[in-house]
Amino acid sequence: MENTEEHLIWRYGVKRYDSAKKIQQQNMNKLKDAIRLAPSSYGLQPYRVLFIEDPALRAKLSVASFHQPQITEASCLIVFCIETTIGETFIDGYFANICSTRGVKLEGILENHRDSVVNSICRKQDDEKLAWATHQAYLALGFLLLTAAEMKIDANAMEGFMPSQYDEILSLKQKGLHAVVIAAVGYRHPEDFYQHMVKVRRPNNEIFITF
Repeated sequence: MENTEEHLIWRYGVKRYDSAKKIQQQNMNKLKDAIRLAPSSYGLQPYRVLFIEDPALRAKLSVASFHQPQITEASCLIVFCIETTIGETFIDGYFANICSTRGVKLEGILENHRDSVVNSICRKQDDEKLAWATHQAYLALGFLLLTAAEMKIDANAMEGFMPSQYDEILSLKQKGLHAVVIAAVGYRHPEDFYQHMVKVRRPNNEIFITF
């Protein structure tokens, strides 16, 4: 059985996908679970994740992605969007979910925790909130990439796109969202020569420092 290291060596930044190969719905659900169950600060998950399958819509997004072939060739395009309004109302929604899920009331230790989270988040400036939310979205992206590799599904993160145009095409501003990073998922094309190249990473002694 392959271990995590072997899965990570297998994966790479796919440049060309086989558009004829589609991810089965049950596997798409597993990828969604990986995103949903990823850790986030305070558990708030200040993001939404769009799964774009419609060819016409992806053709428009391709223009806003410098015509990179992954946008239209992959089985699905995933867009990570952060919430642009993160305040007390958003936080209260999270704690209401806690109460509903666990069958508890917002009182005592839980209420004190709620107040602490509100104070921590609401004292941030707007740009600080957006940066914080973006970090949380990237955590979820990482879990997507690892889970996909374990399932032998190709996935590559992409920052080469114009977020403002994605916001416009997908009407994200009206939804209180902003696109921050995207990922293509599917199956590598046999002619994508990058799959045959040895993975290059900095050695341990250049990355890790132990005190």
